[in-house]
Amino acid sequence: MQLRSLALIATLIAMPASAADFTLKSDALASGKLAPAQYANAFGCSGGNVSPDLRWDNAPAGTRSFAVTVYDPDAPTGSGWWHWVVANLPADTSALSAGAGSAAGKLPAAAMQLNTDTGQPGFLGACPPVGETHRYIVTVHALNVDRFDLPAHATPAMLGFMMRSVTLGRASLTATGAR
Repeated sequence: MQLRSLALIATLIAMPASAADFTLKSDALASGKLAPAQYANAFGCSGGNVSPDLRWDNAPAGTRSFAVTVYDPDAPTGSGWWHWVVANLPADTSALSAGAGSAAGKLPAAAMQLNTDTGQPGFLGACPPVGETHRYIVTVHALNVDRFDLPAHATPAMLGFMMRSVTLGRASLTATGAR
């Protein structure tokens, strides 16, 4: 009996999670490298600050909203760099068009762009130091809450803390950039 129970537990652990089919794609990042438009128009770079197009499929059952983050773990800050953070995307959202993170971009009405490491909301493109290649991790978080009541000055860390216990799954892709 005990061996049968252990076999059942091992089978359950080996079963893929329901979020296993949750995928994220982007035409702008399909090569695995940033396009010139995704670079910053700041800090000595002359890109377009254009957030990439994103589309996702097969969100886990029970998803009630999404958040999107773009993070550079290689930034020379000791804590990485948040390039874009969007919360409160409705559950029926499955894509964001290129440029959605700009002031004139199109996000669903309920969505909220949080302050990034620039201290302002919206997308800031990449601008790694000369001679360095950085990774830019784009993640869509499937959440089991309709929305977060976030203050206007909310930080990526605050959202990360709030998402900790309500995340059903994540879909990520990583692009690299250098100058």
